Amino acid sequence: MTLRLALLCLVLALASLAIGPVDLVAIHARDPELARTLFLELRLPRTGLALAIGAGLGGAGAATQALLRNPLASPDVLGPSTGAALGAVLAGYFLGAGVIGMALGGVGGALAALALLLALAGSGAGSPQLILAGVAVATLLGVAINLALSLAPSPFALYDLMTWLMGSLADRTLPQLLLAAPLIGLGLVLLIRSAPALDALALGEEVAQSLGIATASLNRRTIMAVALATGAGVAVAGSIGFIGLVVPHLVRPLTGHRPGAAILPAALAGAALLTAADIAVRLLPVDLKLGVLTALIGAPFFLWLILRGR
Repeated sequence: MTLRLALLCLVLALASLAIGPVDLVAIHARDPELARTLFLELRLPRTGLALAIGAGLGGAGAATQALLRNPLASPDVLGPSTGAALGAVLAGYFLGAGVIGMALGGVGGALAALALLLALAGSGAGSPQLILAGVAVATLLGVAINLALSLAPSPFALYDLMTWLMGSLADRTLPQLLLAAPLIGLGLVLLIRSAPALDALALGEEVAQSLGIATASLNRRTIMAVALATGAGVAVAGSIGFIGLVVPHLVRPLTGHRPGAAILPAALAGAALLTAADIAVRLLPVDLKLGVLTALIGAPFFLWLILRGR
């Protein structure tokens, strides 16, 4: 399954590099230097970010559901995604930072949200404390984002803020890819290394502790990895929801319903799904933001999960 998902990601990546408003092959015949610039400055960063951010959201979603032992959990529950959005908004529209400054502000916001979450939950927090602390942090930071929108310096800045928060990969640059991809990769490596411990945690915290797993350390390590895997993506592309919720449910039946084992397949499936969604956004006749399209896909799935759970 992992190999097939990797091949699917490769095929979609090649399609993403080829599809766009202009024909790079035709441009290359007339002006090879212009075609090279368009490829390196527009197509390559957009495709690379779609793969990286999708992988981060998918892997982080599977890890979050495994950690909290809740199939309706997603990375948004823990707060780093909202913290990243707030950090990027403050850096870009109130401190006047450029695109790289916004990305750095977003990463800083995700780490700050992580620190606040761990401080509220306490050193030996279990899943219920983490969920409550995460909801509190996400709510608080969401209010802060609304306050920032209310204090936008101009109507144009307000419009830009709202557009950015919808989530998009359009006009992203190579430096943004080089900033986000290593952080997302580091987060995914940490999550994959924690997969066996998360499988044991599915049996309950007491059973996991009897197997020699330090659950408090596992909680902190997993949350930090989730913050890296999701925060860096949000810092660059804005809020792209529901990937972390939907993707783990698609791959978990193929891994024997082992929550830890689903992390790597979920990362590959998330990369494929977000890349396909970004291709669809380019082909649609209307200007639809990527975050809106993923919400249109994910919201009905979320409702179906709730109805099935009844």
